[in-house]
Amino acid sequence: MFSALGSALHRRRVAVLLLALLVTVLATAYGGSVSEKLSNGLSDYDDPGGGNVVARETIAKATGVDPQQGYLLLVRTDESLKPGVAPPATVKAAVELLRSRSEVKDVIDYSSAAGTGLISKDGRSTVVVGAVRTMEYQESVDAEKAIQEAIKDDPVLKDRTWLGGSTPGHVQVAKVSDEDVSNAELIAAPIILVVLFLVFRGLVAAFVPLLGGFVSLLLTMAGLRLTTDFMNVSAGAMSLSFALGLGLSIDFGLLIVSRFRDELAADKDRGEALRQTVATAGRTVLFSALTVAAALAALTAFPHPYLRSMGLAGVITVLSAALFALVGLPALLAVLGHRINSLAPRRWQRSAGTAAATEGRWHRMASAVMRRPGIFAVVATAILLLIASPLAGVRFTGVDPALLPKETSAGQVAAVLEKEYDDAGTAPLQIVLATGDLAPDNSRLNDYVARIKDVPGVEAVAAPFKLDERHWEIDAVVAGNPLDDTAQESVDAVQDLKAPYSAAYTGVTADFLAQRSTIGDSLPLAAAILAGVTLLLLFAFSGAVVLPLMALVMNLLSTGAAFGFLVWVFQDGNLGFSPQNGLEATTPLLVFALAFGLSTDYNVFLLSRIKEARAQGMDDRAAVAYGLSRTGSIVTSAAVLFCVPVGALALSRLVFIQELGLGAAFAVLLDATLVRALLVPSLMALLGAAAWWAPAPLRKLHQAVFPHRSKSESPVASDESEPREPVAAPVG
Repeated sequence: MFSALGSALHRRRVAVLLLALLVTVLATAYGGSVSEKLSNGLSDYDDPGGGNVVARETIAKATGVDPQQGYLLLVRTDESLKPGVAPPATVKAAVELLRSRSEVKDVIDYSSAAGTGLISKDGRSTVVVGAVRTMEYQESVDAEKAIQEAIKDDPVLKDRTWLGGSTPGHVQVAKVSDEDVSNAELIAAPIILVVLFLVFRGLVAAFVPLLGGFVSLLLTMAGLRLTTDFMNVSAGAMSLSFALGLGLSIDFGLLIVSRFRDELAADKDRGEALRQTVATAGRTVLFSALTVAAALAALTAFPHPYLRSMGLAGVITVLSAALFALVGLPALLAVLGHRINSLAPRRWQRSAGTAAATEGRWHRMASAVMRRPGIFAVVATAILLLIASPLAGVRFTGVDPALLPKETSAGQVAAVLEKEYDDAGTAPLQIVLATGDLAPDNSRLNDYVARIKDVPGVEAVAAPFKLDERHWEIDAVVAGNPLDDTAQESVDAVQDLKAPYSAAYTGVTADFLAQRSTIGDSLPLAAAILAGVTLLLLFAFSGAVVLPLMALVMNLLSTGAAFGFLVWVFQDGNLGFSPQNGLEATTPLLVFALAFGLSTDYNVFLLSRIKEARAQGMDDRAAVAYGLSRTGSIVTSAAVLFCVPVGALALSRLVFIQELGLGAAFAVLLDATLVRALLVPSLMALLGAAAWWAPAPLRKLHQAVFPHRSKSESPVASDESEPREPVAAPVG
């Protein structure tokens, strides 16, 4: 099949290129508006069927106020503020500004009955709270911009008032995220081009995979734009698509271009070189793409729109990268032919001796490891477990305005509230009781309120009030930052109390606890999908049962080490990063899916060469050494090139994006070095022929579904993973 595809692409290379150009132009035009269609609502992080969502909807329907949204105006004054004293002009102007907004349903300042705690410790600043109705994301963006302009244009408020709160904070998180991803693109692109040039020793060969990355991103944007017509797609999907699309396209391009240059260096004509390239490297690209897509597809098992969007975006990105690598790139190579080696300085061209030396180093290392496989297996496992050990103390947190940099108004407001206010009470725990058609029993309500007051960390509880004919609400103020461990423990304790009626809870802390709970509930299904599909794909590729299980264990070790590294860096505050309350709850899932898929991807590269060596008659240990010698540098180069766009995300000003970038990059580098260099050869040596074992019925099934390929399509006849670093053809 792959040979036929390669031949067809060579014959129709001009037509295929023109079609690819047309598709790219259409994708650019159609996908260019994707950012306007993406969802970025606060509810993207909630289970739509969760009790906290039910509570919010009940409150919003009864009062017109969305508990999840709101404004905070931080106002600084030149005079000391005291309860019972008329507010100064700046505070009055802030109150009037919020009341003038059509989306604001209620305004509370320190002179209001519910305004306790809205004055700073030094009495020189105060917070004005604006409760708002439910707004779509774009409406929130427009409102945030309008309020910022109103503050800037008002001489009383200018330089004395800052806009914060959940709604502006969420808008500013998205804005900072977009800016940081764009900056990461600008940083990553030239670095990738330089690294590719060093790998290929030629500018044209280096530029082709990079071109594939940009084309794949355009196709991904079009795919996401189409998806928005059927479901909500979170704006965070664009960050993942950038890093994953560019990294995978370059990895796939590295395989295809290297293989094509190998074939040309073997004096094959352009058509035969392309056919052999697609028949070998193309097959590897297909299996690699399927393994990564399967890992990311597991994210769709979670009910949260954000995680589902990330999983769907990941699958679309992988398919886009594979489509270009299997169709567009071969057609381009067919047109270029020997010109793929153009702009390659002679003094930089690698000799066959250099390639042989590189392979020799990997071969010697694998042989040394396999002479004492037990020791190296124990050492490698111990190192991975040591790196993973901080995971024992992991904590999780959510995303709130406190994560924003201080140059944003919402970030500044959050920092001031945490430092200068005892407890502003701007994020209460809201308890919705479904009393039914009957009037509630006041004694039972009062007893429940009293028990809530006795919970450690609960500072105040308001009297129950009626929402509608079937629901009552009780508000409780919990001490500390809503996402701190103490606040979580207090809200957990309140939820553990036996309520007099059916109760649902919302508020920043309750919403996060609900998110964490539903993630935990969905985790077994996601893990089953990930493990099951990965095992099936590796069985289809290798025909063995033990090897897929071994790959699963190694992937768990490397991803566990990556999580431990994240805890050590971000939660414990190392490598120059400030200590955090915990890891953002969804980030480990994204890192795990990315790292797991790419680890399996690199495992496919290695297994293909070991399998080839065994087919040639080598014994098991010699086959492992041969496979590692032929894939060592290609996997390392692919990992480094993937880590550039992903690692660039670590430069973001948002901690949760830093966690994603640094965690994924560390996991990939760890897998491409320690795992492949020490753990794989040692385990393969210990297992020997048993690694390739499968029950007789499964062997027969594999042979029936995947019959032996012809020699022209077999990796025995070609090199689908490790380029032999051919001497570049002279220009002209």
